[in-house]
Amino acid sequence: MSELIPRLDTTETGFDRRLESLLAWEGVSDAGVQEAVVEIVGRVRREGDRALLEYSNRFDGLNAPNAQHLDVPQQRLKEALDGLPAHEREALIAARDRIRVYHEKQRQDSWQYTEADGTVLGQQITPLDRVGIYVPGGKASYPSSVLMNAIPAKVAGVQEVIMVVPTPKSEVSELVFAAAYLAGVDRVFTIGGAQAVAALAYGTETVPRVDKIVGPGNIYVATAKRMVFGQVGIDMIAGPSEILIYCDGKTDPDWIAMDLFSQAEHDEQAQAILLSEDGAFLEAVYASIEKLLPTLARHEIARISLANRGALIRVRDRGEALSLINRIAPEHLELSVENPETLLPQIRHAGAIFMGRHTPEALGDYCAGPNHVLPTSGTARFSSPLGVYDFQKRTSLIGCSPAGASALGKVASVLARGEGLEAHARSAEYRIIT
Repeated sequence: MSELIPRLDTTETGFDRRLESLLAWEGVSDAGVQEAVVEIVGRVRREGDRALLEYSNRFDGLNAPNAQHLDVPQQRLKEALDGLPAHEREALIAARDRIRVYHEKQRQDSWQYTEADGTVLGQQITPLDRVGIYVPGGKASYPSSVLMNAIPAKVAGVQEVIMVVPTPKSEVSELVFAAAYLAGVDRVFTIGGAQAVAALAYGTETVPRVDKIVGPGNIYVATAKRMVFGQVGIDMIAGPSEILIYCDGKTDPDWIAMDLFSQAEHDEQAQAILLSEDGAFLEAVYASIEKLLPTLARHEIARISLANRGALIRVRDRGEALSLINRIAPEHLELSVENPETLLPQIRHAGAIFMGRHTPEALGDYCAGPNHVLPTSGTARFSSPLGVYDFQKRTSLIGCSPAGASALGKVASVLARGEGLEAHARSAEYRIIT
């Protein structure tokens, strides 16, 4: 009988090869997906509402007579919020408020300074005008994604936030609509897939063109985002969700097993890995997985995820664990150890770090405050969580006094002539005071 989750040991021959195989994930779509997305994006760009309506009716099983029927009124969003059971409404409001408080601390301000000769230098911070957020729909409905994408945009000062969410066979998530109302989303369209991304990137008669598109989606959405990048900004090309847990062996193994499940239940490609020096503890966690996996509603998905992409890895010591953490650069990192703060200076690559035995990653997904849109597939080596700064632009300010222009002109002249750019040099030289 095959293992529920592979067991690895860093001392075993071939460990590096097995780890690389485990971590490998190719997010590039195949030729068939690429060809389909090229056609969809091209048609929506050329034909606007006509193509958007045709694809939405075909792929989502809708029966919308025109594109205006895909535009959700604000009153409908408010009705969704008002119609929620009190405990759901209160939970959404609590999450909204915590997420907003955290992101308000990220807001950047313009600044400038004046040099001794009167030259003024600085940076002007301005929000993007209009942003599109993509929210998965149907069976995969995530109100938390609405809050995490829309709130930082609003905190940044974005004038208009446009949300797109597919509603397969007109299946609507009242929680998603309610979250959109609470987060201050300005307009909502019940569209999805590559056609929604194209509509946001190029605009149609009904859907406004945006400056940036953020939010998760399937391989068609990811391919379309990659395709329209440059026409609009995008947040990232997200891979499957992942968690890496480092435990000293003193946390309840049931807790750790369930933390692993919290990622494995997302989809079959999700990744859940546990590191520990304690071999007996790893076996205890394996026993907890055997015991608890059948109790999950999404146990089949989690089972495939754990078997194909999960691992229990025994490490020699804490130093080796930290080395592996930085090598893997996980989206979510749980430090289920005593005094986790002491490890932070040695951790260079992680999307979000959850410190201590009482901080499961699930809290970050919903209501802790920091953003749950995080770099995946090792991209934490060079990327950061989504934040207010993703919805702000920085513009350089330069204002030279006559004396400043003269001093800078002498430097610029030398460098410009060294590059063979005479007009640059002469432009600077005109400002030199002789």
